[in-house]
Amino acid sequence: MSEITYEVVDHIDAQELLDFYSEQHHSTRADGQKIARMLQKSHCFVTARDDGRLIGVGRGLTDGVIGYLVECKLDPVAQGPAAITRQDGRIEHDDRGIAREIARRILQSLAEYGVERIDVTAYGTEVDFCEELGFRRVPGLVSMQLNPSRVASITARAT
Repeated sequence: MSEITYEVVDHIDAQELLDFYSEQHHSTRADGQKIARMLQKSHCFVTARDDGRLIGVGRGLTDGVIGYLVECKLDPVAQGPAAITRQDGRIEHDDRGIAREIARRILQSLAEYGVERIDVTAYGTEVDFCEELGFRRVPGLVSMQLNPSRVASITARAT
C-alpha cells in the first residue's frame, strides 16, 4: 500500500459505493437509486483511497442538533493481520489508523456544524473501535430496530 489519501466529500458516485459494498460482501440490498438518495440525505462522506482505489468510507448524518456516525467501513485488506471475519468492511483491526482517520474527519465535520452530541451504534468488534474514538456506553440505553415490512401491520392494528 502506498500513501492513503482522505477526502471529505458531499457526493460520491453511487455505483462506486455499491461496488465497494459488494467487494466487502456488505448486506445492503440497496440499488443505485436508494444509494443516491442516501448520499443526498447525508451530512458528509469521507473517502480513503490507495492509489485512487476506494478502500474506506465513512458517513455522518445530522438533524442539526444530534449527529450520527452511521457508517465507517474499511476494506479488510487494509486492516492488517488481526482482522477476524474480514467481512462487511467491519472495523476489526485498524493497524494503520485508516478507519480512525475516516471517523475523526466525520466527527470533526459534525462538531463544526454545531451538533450538541454525536451518537453511534456499534456492532461486535466495532464497540472497541468506537470506545477508542471516545464514545462511551450509555447505561440503560437499548438499541432497537424495526423492519419496514412490519409498518403496514402496525398501522392496521391501530385503526
